[in-house]
Amino acid sequence: MDTKDSKTSPTGSVHIVEEKGSVELAPKLYNADVDTSGVDERKLMRKIDMRLIPWLSLLYLLSFLDRTSIGNAKLYNLERDLKITDKQYLISLTVFFIAYAAFEVPSNIVLKQLRPSIWLSVLMLMWGLFMTLQGVAHDFGSLVAIRWMLGTFEAGFYPGVAYCLSCWYKRSELGIRLAIFNSATTLSGAFGGLLAAAISNMAGVRGKPAWAWIFILEGLATIIAAILSFWIIQDFPDTAKLLTEAERTVVIRRLQGDDQFSAAGEKIRLKNVLASFRDWKTWVNMVQLMGCDMPLYAFSLFTPSIINQTEGFKATAANLLTVPIYAFAAIVTCVVALYADKHGKRGYCNIVMLSIGGIGYIILIVSRNAALSYFAVFLATCGIFPVVPNTIAWIANNHEGAYKRGVALALGVSMGNLNGAVSSNVYRAKDQPWYRLGEALVLMYICIGIISNALFLYLCKKENARRDRGERDEVIGSDALEDNGNGRYATVEDAKQDKGDNWSGYRYIL
Repeated sequence: MDTKDSKTSPTGSVHIVEEKGSVELAPKLYNADVDTSGVDERKLMRKIDMRLIPWLSLLYLLSFLDRTSIGNAKLYNLERDLKITDKQYLISLTVFFIAYAAFEVPSNIVLKQLRPSIWLSVLMLMWGLFMTLQGVAHDFGSLVAIRWMLGTFEAGFYPGVAYCLSCWYKRSELGIRLAIFNSATTLSGAFGGLLAAAISNMAGVRGKPAWAWIFILEGLATIIAAILSFWIIQDFPDTAKLLTEAERTVVIRRLQGDDQFSAAGEKIRLKNVLASFRDWKTWVNMVQLMGCDMPLYAFSLFTPSIINQTEGFKATAANLLTVPIYAFAAIVTCVVALYADKHGKRGYCNIVMLSIGGIGYIILIVSRNAALSYFAVFLATCGIFPVVPNTIAWIANNHEGAYKRGVALALGVSMGNLNGAVSSNVYRAKDQPWYRLGEALVLMYICIGIISNALFLYLCKKENARRDRGERDEVIGSDALEDNGNGRYATVEDAKQDKGDNWSGYRYIL
């Protein structure tokens, strides 16, 4: 930073020497009067992990189960009973994603204004209600209307939870937490198949078919979990009742030490909300999530159908065969996250895993052998399930500012889910049993993911190098100092709070 005489201590504190003496410009210490000597940081983080991760993962399992169970229900004569065509079925999938994408950004802004324990629980209660109502849909129109409402209320949950977790953990800790949380998608795939197979035995109970009971029972489970969530979901660190004041101080100080300057709270300003729209990173991030979310939904919605056709099994057997695939995906997801957290190589991990997934889809396209295709599905999971949480963590790692990060995450997830609408229409009944068109389009999206991840990695490295060379340094101190075009600030603290991740001392995670 440009000053008359500046020195940086090993801890990052900046000292400005002016004619009138030495001025300490280190960031203000949060709760300077609070004694934190009695807080064991490891025990505190374990406490936070246990109160946050298991319950939120369960809720996400229910969320993903609710949005994708229609794929399982289809195998139990959903189309025949509702007298809908394959094209109408695909439309009912598509409207969910359009509604989902439309409401994610406003939901994250509202979330920051309200308490997560209230907002997330209300969202869940409402989508549980509409999930249950799917079980009484009687025609194409009612199914489409219910799927739209389901997408509207589910929209804010995933980006909201991802944002909440990013407000609790350091950048090097977030990946594995998001991976465990996202593993709920893999477990929902495995559990969904088992559950659908079990519920199918209720066919005929009270005159309702098996597919209706799948929706009704899963919806009721969601409603019960939503009611409990009002008391179980934790709020942000600066307000959470989970923490004592000493523990709160430790959490916020460690986040601020990790360049999360807004950890102590940030007032809503239009400038902070619009910052994400003006940031080049946000737009690249949106393309990155396109490259992994469309394959994620295509895989989750149609894997039972693919196995059903290529293996020639009945519906229940096809659902059961998805279980080992999703179990494998959960293991790979956590292993990749641990490596990326430890080594800070999120971009490299994404590129490698997407490449493996691409090989899987190439095999699916050319294979005419059921066993080989089943093996290829395992490879395909490597390019989907580990990449989604790693990309979310990478986005959260590189956006500072409470509202900016929340909007950036919501925009990225919104674009990813909008492309879920594409996934709903690429596995057409007339393409069975091998679904070449669907698999080729998924492969195309994986290639988009590889290119966008490589671009983001390159641009972040380039920007870090510019900051290392001092090209982004701000002017700190007296008005007598010449403005260099990067901004003039009275203190380093002012520069951090105003510029967020654009501050010259901030380094992007690669």
